Amino acid sequence: MEKKKLPVGIDNFAKVIEDNYYYVDKSLLIKDIIKAGSEVTLFTRPRRFGKSLNMSMLEKFFNVEGDKSIFDGLEISKDKEFCDRYMGKYPVISISLKQVEGDDFDSAKGMFKSVIGCEADNFYFLLNSEKLSEDDKKDYRSLIERSTRDNNSRFAMSDVMLKDSLKTLSTLLYKHYQKKAVILIDEYDVPLDKARFHDY
Repeated sequence: MEKKKLPVGIDNFAKVIEDNYYYVDKSLLIKDIIKAGSEVTLFTRPRRFGKSLNMSMLEKFFNVEGDKSIFDGLEISKDKEFCDRYMGKYPVISISLKQVEGDDFDSAKGMFKSVIGCEADNFYFLLNSEKLSEDDKKDYRSLIERSTRDNNSRFAMSDVMLKDSLKTLSTLLYKHYQKKAVILIDEYDVPLDKARFHDY
C-alpha cells in the first residue's frame, strides 16, 4: 500500500485530494450544515482542527464553477440525491482575513480592501453579464478599481463601498446566477485581535 504524505500546514482542499495526501473524510459536515438550516454558521474551536480546510471543502462543494469530481470516493458522494441538489449550485464568495493584520487602522483597512478586491477580481465576467444593469457594473468596477500611488497598485474603493462590499458583490452574483451566494469568511477574528493588540 502506497504511503501518502501528511498535509501539514495545507488548508487547500483541492490540493489535499489531488496530490493524494492523507485526508480524514469530513465531507458529511456539508450535510450537517444544510440540515441545520441556519443562515449563519460559526466555527470557533478547536484550534488546529482543520477549520480552514473545511472552509475550502465547502467552497469546492457549493461553487457553481467547481470541479465535482474532486468529491469522488468521499462519503458525501454516496448521497447522489443530495449532491444533485446542492453540489455546484451556488456562487461562492470565499475570503480569509488572515492577512488583515495592520499595525494601525489605515493599514488594516488597506489590507481589507485588498482581500475584498482580489476576491471581486475572480468575478470579472460580471462586466459582460447581460443580467446586470450599467449601474450594477459601475458598482462592480468600484470594487476592483485600482489607484496607482508611489508606483504601487492598490484597490481604491471608498470606505462606503468597502463597508457594503460583501453585500454588493453577493447581490451582483445573485442577479447573474439567480441564486444566493454562499459567503465563507475564514480567520474572521484576526483583524479584531490585531486591533485590540495595537489599540485602534
